[in-house]
Amino acid sequence: MALFNFINRVSSAGSLREALDQSALRHKQIADRVANATLVNKDGFALPPGGTAAAAVSGERGPVDTEQEMAALANEQLYFETAATRLKGTYDSIRRALQDK
Repeated sequence: MALFNFINRVSSAGSLREALDQSALRHKQIADRVANATLVNKDGFALPPGGTAAAAVSGERGPVDTEQEMAALANEQLYFETAATRLKGTYDSIRRALQDK
């Protein structure tokens, strides 16, 4: 019972995992807007109906600035890779600490 939630108590792994989940969701939202940019009142590429990812995608379909959206997509990719690297480092630190004992 002492190990229950151990990693979240000794590190920031929980918040980093949440950041990765949010980043993946934002990536899906941006990809959906870009894919539907040229369609008029149609949905050629859509997230599956139901579920949290589909519910988070906004229903607004106005003019989409694809250059801005692609820049946001690249920014989101950098954010995701940074969070993933930090999470890996956190797990490596915990692993080293446990091996030293």
